[in-house]
Amino acid sequence: MGVRVMVLDEHRLLAEALASALKLRGHRVLAAAAPAAGAAELVISRAPEVCLLGTATPAEPGVFEPVVRIKRERPQIAVVVLGPVPSPRGIAAAFAAGASGYVRHDERIEGVERALAKARAGEVAISPQLLQGAFAELLNPAAQPDDEGSRLLRLLTPREVEVLVRVAEGEDTRLIAAGMEIAPSTARTHVQRVLMKLGVGSRLEAAALAARTGLLDRAGPVQVAADFPGGP
Repeated sequence: MGVRVMVLDEHRLLAEALASALKLRGHRVLAAAAPAAGAAELVISRAPEVCLLGTATPAEPGVFEPVVRIKRERPQIAVVVLGPVPSPRGIAAAFAAGASGYVRHDERIEGVERALAKARAGEVAISPQLLQGAFAELLNPAAQPDDEGSRLLRLLTPREVEVLVRVAEGEDTRLIAAGMEIAPSTARTHVQRVLMKLGVGSRLEAAALAARTGLLDRAGPVQVAADFPGGP
């Protein structure tokens, strides 16, 4: 039996891709959105069985305020967080806010489905491996953790960063070209270079990688074109 679910993520492309995959597997998706605000109101008004809430920055203060409000006003709604790993503090913050589960951004669709089923049944939805890894990092923090997002960001030119941001927002080649005031062929070249540098095979994979590593948050808002009008 399918789950009545909502998918909310900061990046619309990821939300819509996950929603489409869940629909194909028989789940009833009430909404797929990337709300800048009002996430709690949207979930409360639609009243799904489970809300999948994606965030690239789970450890930041206030990120899970929507979860707190949802659980206060509609405690029957289960919330499963989609977030990056490793993020032990983010995992702890999610459960402290009232979330029923935590799933990696790069988890397979089967793993997401298992989390949905567990959360709907009132069970804790987190893999033992993920929980073990979170506890291990909390108990034995690395002295100099590898910041994958910053490392990847250094591989990209300012123009390529802007392209990646636009890809993550779901823009196609035509919209990228229009927004950056470049030819479609140039936009396609930029996209291919981004995919090559990130070591991924598709735009969806690039967006997922950027979300998982927090790369887009380090890049900041789409102000690259203004800062680098003459970029390559």
